Amino acid sequence: MRLLIFGPQGVGKGTQAAMLAPHWGIPHISTGDLFRANISADTFLGKQAKDALAAGELVPDSITQGMLAERLNEPDARSGFLLDGFPRTPEQAEWLEQMIAGTPGLDAVVLLTAPNDVLIGRAVARGRFDDEIEAIERRLALYHQFTEPLLRFYGDLVESIDGNRSVELVHQNIIGRIGDRTAVH
Repeated sequence: MRLLIFGPQGVGKGTQAAMLAPHWGIPHISTGDLFRANISADTFLGKQAKDALAAGELVPDSITQGMLAERLNEPDARSGFLLDGFPRTPEQAEWLEQMIAGTPGLDAVVLLTAPNDVLIGRAVARGRFDDEIEAIERRLALYHQFTEPLLRFYGDLVESIDGNRSVELVHQNIIGRIGDRTAVH
């Protein structure tokens, strides 16, 4: 099973991915976790990622792709994965397609949605260093501008799920929709 989960910051991607990955026996690969691990380790890429996040910008593709390429080449990710937070742009999606070329490809793309006011409230409640309101609003604006075109890129692979419901209800909806989709294909 090869899945992407995306949506704006605070919609519950990480929560759902952490529940879904064990369900299908695949690793949950979060670019946010990759960023935080590199930031904590004070790596060169981590320093660059921290500066971008603190400014409310997206982490540059070269940094994200470098971290992600290493992770996708680890043995546990070769037979499947659930990517959380990547791709965010059509250019990143094209890079990912090249990265997994020669494999069965993606099974589905889960799109979680929720209103911006809900997303801002959730992000502020997390209290992470990069969750100042101005930075959150900037990332949401970038999401709407650059990431939403991925709906066209992935077309029929996209399963849109209302993320403004209970965690369990969202989880059950995803499993039902993705399970139905993979049973058909």
